[in-house]
Amino acid sequence: SGFFLSVLSLLACLASIVQACPPSCHCHGGDLQHVICDNAGLKKIPKVPEQTRLLNLQKNNFPVLPTNGFRDMTKLVSLHLQGSRIKEISTGAFRGLKNLVYLYLTDNQISVIKPGAFDDLSELTYLYLDQNKIPDLSKGLLSPLVNLFILHLGSNKIQELKPGVFSGAKDLRWLFLSDNSLTNLLPGALEDVENLAVLHLDKNQLSSYPVNAMSKLRVLEELKLSHNPIEVIPDNAFQSFGRYLQTLNLDSMKLKKFTDNAFAGVTVLKTAHLENNRLTQLPRNFPFDKMETLTLSRNAWHCNCQLAHLRKWLKGNRTRTDETCSTPAQYRGQSIRDTPALRTCKLPTKRSRKGSRH
Repeated sequence: SGFFLSVLSLLACLASIVQACPPSCHCHGGDLQHVICDNAGLKKIPKVPEQTRLLNLQKNNFPVLPTNGFRDMTKLVSLHLQGSRIKEISTGAFRGLKNLVYLYLTDNQISVIKPGAFDDLSELTYLYLDQNKIPDLSKGLLSPLVNLFILHLGSNKIQELKPGVFSGAKDLRWLFLSDNSLTNLLPGALEDVENLAVLHLDKNQLSSYPVNAMSKLRVLEELKLSHNPIEVIPDNAFQSFGRYLQTLNLDSMKLKKFTDNAFAGVTVLKTAHLENNRLTQLPRNFPFDKMETLTLSRNAWHCNCQLAHLRKWLKGNRTRTDETCSTPAQYRGQSIRDTPALRTCKLPTKRSRKGSRH
């Protein structure tokens, strides 16, 4: 009879789970409780079992995420709201979600995020807000997110980052701002996220390199600035994080030159993408030492002895490359690796360079 009772209690337990599974959804029991309601035609956030850990509400219709809409889901770890036609996030929309780690809001029409929208999300680590219509981020909006590690804001309509916008998110390591409408970065824009390791700013409208804003960063390993109309990379552009920078994407800009000390302090660069620009030269102190991948095609290279270091690197590197001289005219179209223009160049020794004064 004890066995019978235990079976009965198990059935009762299962029944309560089944009953609690919202209509139009399916639920997986067990320790990791998953409630799947994707593409279910929902217009209101459903009630779910209190033990729910993952809630998938993708491809539904929630134009406004209301205050306290998820309040009783205190054990929720992962919340999926991609493609749900969201336009507005109310103050306190995620209140009560103190254990939430993953929040996916990709591919909506979000243009309004009310102050306090992210209150209570003290464990949130991954926040996806890409492919929306966000015009700006109000100061303090992200301050509850003390554990935020990765922030996706690509493909929005952000025009500027106000100083203090990342206040509180001091552990942020990966920041994706590709494909927005940024025209400049104000000097204090990044001062609260000095520990960034990855920063993507490609496909924006930056017309000059934001040297003051960037100088707040300390340990950046990967910087992507492709597809911005920047013409000059200035002195000390990467110096504050030069000992960490490994990957640099500067392709498809309007880049004409690096100043002589643009790469000051850069010591471990492994990958640089410089193709499809208007470059004629590289600075003498370009950091070839650790370079593994360097793309240079579709530039207007002027083949004289200032490119001798590049030729030496190309000769020692087995990758097939198609970098060619544009000028002088008699060398036009010849590969930098093989052109006679550089054959007689003497490479300065390290010692003589060290001794020379600038």
